[in-house]
Amino acid sequence: MTELTITTLTAGYGATRVLRGVDLTVPSGSLAAVLGPSGCGKTTLLRVVAGFLRPDGGEVRLGGRVVTTVPPERRRATVVPQEGALFPHLSVGANVGYGLPRAGREARVAEMLDLIGLNGYAKRRPAELSGGQQQRVALARALAPHPDLVLLDEPFSALDAGLRADLRADVRRVLRAAGTTALLVTHDQDEALSMADVVAVMRDGRVVQAGPPEEVYSRPVDLAVATFVGEAVLLPAIAQGRTAESTLGEVELTDTATGPGMVMLRPEQLLPSTNGTGVTARVLRTSFHGHDATITLRTGETDLISRVPAPLRVREGDDVRLTVAGAARFYPA
Repeated sequence: MTELTITTLTAGYGATRVLRGVDLTVPSGSLAAVLGPSGCGKTTLLRVVAGFLRPDGGEVRLGGRVVTTVPPERRRATVVPQEGALFPHLSVGANVGYGLPRAGREARVAEMLDLIGLNGYAKRRPAELSGGQQQRVALARALAPHPDLVLLDEPFSALDAGLRADLRADVRRVLRAAGTTALLVTHDQDEALSMADVVAVMRDGRVVQAGPPEEVYSRPVDLAVATFVGEAVLLPAIAQGRTAESTLGEVELTDTATGPGMVMLRPEQLLPSTNGTGVTARVLRTSFHGHDATITLRTGETDLISRVPAPLRVREGDDVRLTVAGAARFYPA
């Protein structure tokens, strides 16, 4: 078992405290995405887990073994950096096999190249590969020595949007096939939600929420998490039991609440219709994205965002009826 457990971890640089008591558990064979804005401490966390930075306090366990002060080369953890960092003077095969014992090296390299879909590329140099192929080779190199943990430091940030989406799916498939525990550091919400088994949201040096992507997205612990992990529609409301009264009328709540506060809905929960029921709203703007579209609407003095699947069935200036699908999250004032 290669479960990663981080307990009350603190760390920093000189007098500057960066990690302020991080707690996180990554089950064996799972991929956890550490998501947060720049400066929240996610890269420092990765450096501590890798062994590149000694923490001031707390504990890191890998597979039940305390590795808090174990040197990087003895942690059985490997890193996939942002740019891949392949050796330009070595072939693809030599990069993947770098550091492996001579016995069985050739077979392991062939196995890894097959896993990442680059059979026949062993003799090529990194300069002959695309950016996505280079990142696949970097992942293969990280997996080749049978690590207990793979650390991915924003590995897709240098790639264009279309290539990122394809490579995310490939990396997820490869990690699942290898059964390796992985920790991904990213500031990209789509990346975290689409790839991870566990999403850990960091803020000011702490993990403020960790859980399955669906839970973090639909039941964020506070308004800051709600607006960070995705677009959110926030409306003042008065709660009474399992419903709340707002601009949209009576809205169902995920939990029982009483009194004033804010309801949070995701844009895809707002359903505009030209002939349905619900509150009246006017379409102010539309933005078509191919697979879906966003619609800016106004009801009374309140502007709202709705996300709908293509094809777009309303136009600017249309009057529509708005209904709500599912329950809203309520945050007391």
